[in-house]
Amino acid sequence: MSSFALPDCHAVSRLIENIAAEEIKTRFGTLSKQDIRTKTGPNDLVTIADEATEARLTPALMEILPGSVVVGEEAVAADETILKRLHENAPVWIIDPVDGTSNFASAKPIVAVIIALVFQGETQAAWIHDPIQGGMATAQKNKGAFWNGQKMVIQSQDMLSHMAGSLNLYFFPKDKREHIKSVMSQLGDISSLHCAGQEYLRLIWNKKAFALYHRIKPWDHAAGVLLHAEAGGYSAKLDGSPYKSTDDVGGLLLAPDQKIWHELHDLFFGEHAALCS
Repeated sequence: MSSFALPDCHAVSRLIENIAAEEIKTRFGTLSKQDIRTKTGPNDLVTIADEATEARLTPALMEILPGSVVVGEEAVAADETILKRLHENAPVWIIDPVDGTSNFASAKPIVAVIIALVFQGETQAAWIHDPIQGGMATAQKNKGAFWNGQKMVIQSQDMLSHMAGSLNLYFFPKDKREHIKSVMSQLGDISSLHCAGQEYLRLIWNKKAFALYHRIKPWDHAAGVLLHAEAGGYSAKLDGSPYKSTDDVGGLLLAPDQKIWHELHDLFFGEHAALCS
């Protein structure tokens, strides 16, 4: 249980939608070279929209919930000590202002704004907004998951060979990557959208049955894990332990239920137990 009153979910949704409309949608397809730069490497981009959106959301969210603090992806890129706030005794807003920045920079409409409200490592509320095509997913702990106000329920699955999933091999070490690649033919359609927020939406829409991640940054997953769980899904780190927003290593596997989670885990890692350590 949180020791603070959760803010009005709809008020947060309106805030996200309004800022995204002004800072993200208006810039979609119009970025100049000067509006895009790299952070840690050539595949790690940030745009003027990322920075402007986070700069506006940060004070606005703290105003909605007095006493709260913010951990934003772009702020952490400039100062990693900000991550310590996740361990403090205060509610924390985790912000990914433009998830799928490489897509956004290439004018691909596969992006999301991801917001999680966490307390002591546990996500209490979540928002995933599609700023280009429209729509908002919301969840509060123990209150269900919703897409544009409609309750979402993850459907059960029977056969692994029919299961579509999200999987990006890029961040896995080479030995793990090769083994996972060797068993992918036993599953259904597998793809990566390069946007965790949109992949979580496809999980609750039942367009994807599972998702497997090696890198688990809090701004990518804190909101989505709650949204998925509140829609009836099951997830755990690759060692079987529950995910917390304070985790940034250990991988993550999401499935429709615990039985299928274990079947997928055995397929990906069963013959290589050390992969999950």
